[in-house]
Amino acid sequence: MSQSYRTHGIILRTYKLAEADRIIVVLTPDRGQIRAVAKGVRRTTSKFGSTLEPFMHTRLQLVPRRNLDMIAQSETIHPYGMTLTNDYDTFGAASAMVEAAEQLTRDEDARGGAHQYDLLHGAIAALGRRAAAPTLLLTSYLLRALTIAGWAPTFGQCSRCGAPGIHNWLSVSLGGVVCDDCAPPQTPYVTDDVVQLLAALLAGDWPHVEHAQPGQMRQVTSFVAEYLQYHLEKNLQSLSVMDQG
Repeated sequence: MSQSYRTHGIILRTYKLAEADRIIVVLTPDRGQIRAVAKGVRRTTSKFGSTLEPFMHTRLQLVPRRNLDMIAQSETIHPYGMTLTNDYDTFGAASAMVEAAEQLTRDEDARGGAHQYDLLHGAIAALGRRAAAPTLLLTSYLLRALTIAGWAPTFGQCSRCGAPGIHNWLSVSLGGVVCDDCAPPQTPYVTDDVVQLLAALLAGDWPHVEHAQPGQMRQVTSFVAEYLQYHLEKNLQSLSVMDQG
């Protein structure tokens, strides 16, 4: 029999398998993204209980298998799922976070696996304790997750020529702000306040972020959603929550 191993992580998603099983997708700090089978988890008498539901921080014992490893035991460390599912806004933000995390860590050679885990865990925990508005936490998380993945946006200089300072043309395809000389036709123009808000969200400057106006947030969330989907080359259904920014 293959020797089992232990790890812990945030449950990202579950998929139905056969009549009573599920495939569990979990992001771990030491093994990256794991997809494993939980036998009988859909039965009311399952030993796993709620430990393998999305957003939960769970300790796992797994047995290696040729295709998908099998979950032998699970234990809840932090029951984030129980608090995040009680509020529509936090549930929507958490759903977008885990969907983005699943896509960004899907490949075995995904960049910054441990950092992606730490970032997601911190963001989920912040949502659970209502540290800031859900949309703000989500937007900040996405900017940082993209940076870890190697797609850091640029807000302090022109992303094309490197000219320093605040520039007011905001380009998804060019990776941030661009100066007057570099801005392609039809590039959206934004105010200094919007650029500074994007920079604050990326840096985690919450005293600055908390003073954001609704109009500024709508522009910021629109850019971040488009920027994420541009690099993932797919639309994420859960990002519809950002339309409410």
